Amino acid sequence: MTLKTTLITVDDLAALPVDTALIVDCRFDLMAPGTGDRDPGKGERDYREAHIPGAVYASLDTDLSDLSRQAEGLGRHPLPLESAFSSALSRWGWRAGMQVVCYDAANGSLAAARLWWLLRLAGVREVAVLDGGYPAWVAAGLPLESGDVVRAPTKVDLHFDANQYLVDHARLKDAPGRVLLDARAAPRYRGEVEPIDRVGGHVPGALNRPFADNLDADGRFKPAAVLREEFLALLGTHAPQDVVHMCGSGVTACHNLLAMEYAGLTGSRLYAPSWSGWVSDPARPVAKGASPG
Repeated sequence: MTLKTTLITVDDLAALPVDTALIVDCRFDLMAPGTGDRDPGKGERDYREAHIPGAVYASLDTDLSDLSRQAEGLGRHPLPLESAFSSALSRWGWRAGMQVVCYDAANGSLAAARLWWLLRLAGVREVAVLDGGYPAWVAAGLPLESGDVVRAPTKVDLHFDANQYLVDHARLKDAPGRVLLDARAAPRYRGEVEPIDRVGGHVPGALNRPFADNLDADGRFKPAAVLREEFLALLGTHAPQDVVHMCGSGVTACHNLLAMEYAGLTGSRLYAPSWSGWVSDPARPVAKGASPG
C-alpha cells in the first residue's frame, strides 16, 4: 500500500499489517462527563479498556505538549521539547520510513491532528490521521483489544523545523500579507463566551474557520475538492503559504492545517501559542465581533 501522508480510511488501516506501522491512540477528554471538571486521564482509561489492535497511547498533556512551559507565555498546550518528543517516539518503537497512523475519538480527531503536525514539524511525512477516528473503526465492526501495548524501543533523535512550520509572537506581528485563521467555534472567536482563557475575542484581523467546518455529518473529513473550494474562498488572492493557523491553545488549529494539506493547499504554518498565548500579555490588542470581510 502506498504510504499515506494526510488521511487514511478504516479499510486501508484494516489492511495494513500491524508490524509495518505505528498506530497511535490519541484519545483525550479535557472534561469529566457531567462534571465540567478536567479529567486528563480519561482518554488513557478508555484506551486500556479497548483500542485498535497494536496501538500505543499518546497523551495530549504529557506526550504532545509540555505543560511545564505554560508560564513562558506559550499558551495552554506548549509544544514539547524535541528531546521529549523523540523519547516518546523511541518508546513507541518508531523507525524512519514507517507508516504512522494516529486516531482520536468523536471530537474531530483533534489530538491526532496535533500528533500528525508534530511529526510534520520533525520532518516525518509518512503519517496519516484515521478518517472518522475510533468511532469509524468500531462502526465497521473491526476487532479491538484491551490493555497496554509495549513495542520494542528504538533510538530516535528528531529536530523541529521551526522556521518552516512555526510562527512565534514576534513573527506573527511582523508578517505583512499573512492570513491568520482561527479554528475556534464562532462564539468564542467573537468574544461572546470564553470558558477557558483570560479574556474573550480574537487577534485583530484574524479570520474565523471553525475546525468543525472541515467535517461532514458523520464526523469524517469533507471531500478534498470541497475543502479546497472553502479554504480558497477564505484566502482570496492569498497563497496557502501566507496562512498562519491558530486556535485556543495550538491543538485544534492543526485540524485546519491537516484539512488544507488534504485539499492540496500546502505550506501554511502554525502560531502555536494561539489565543491563550496571545492574551498572556495584557498589552496585546483584542478584537471582538464577526470575522472581517
